[in-house]
Amino acid sequence: MRFLLLALPFALLPGFALGAEHHDHDHAQHNSLATHEHGAAELDAALDGSTLEIELRSPAMNLVGFEHTPGNEAERRKITNAHDQLEIPDPLLGLPAAAGCTLTTTELESALFEDHADAHPDDHESGHSEIHAHYQFDCATPQALTEINLQGWFKAFPGTEKIQAQLIGPNGQRGAQLSQGQPRAEF
Repeated sequence: MRFLLLALPFALLPGFALGAEHHDHDHAQHNSLATHEHGAAELDAALDGSTLEIELRSPAMNLVGFEHTPGNEAERRKITNAHDQLEIPDPLLGLPAAAGCTLTTTELESALFEDHADAHPDDHESGHSEIHAHYQFDCATPQALTEINLQGWFKAFPGTEKIQAQLIGPNGQRGAQLSQGQPRAEF
């Protein structure tokens, strides 16, 4: 399933182009095709049988308001709060209750999460930090999983202006650009 999520951007790339402003500071990202753009994030979701995998990638700026190593207690608290919110994704992802999805795996990666073994220290060397979140759910009624509603994400992380979503489900592949005004992506 993890391979499916990694292949998802390649599968949808030919039919889906971003029409967005880009900052001049392009650089390679870990498992990401897009440039580092403040205010923008990416979501890949794949439903295979009863297993739902979701991967979110965002510049740290969108979630904590900065990308540098925390220099004071207030910045450390912002990182801790973002980490704590990301560890409990249900309010952020808005999965339909009827689908009965239970979180089975959470993986969070960022150079800002110093205690995390999978952090990417080279993010700091580039001057940009990203936060990656990977979730796996087991859904009791996967046919009831018709959408993901990221209204909770936009409310929790107001620095996120748009999320480029790519989904694979029983009805095929779909892409959508989500925002606070349009937070839903359908499977």
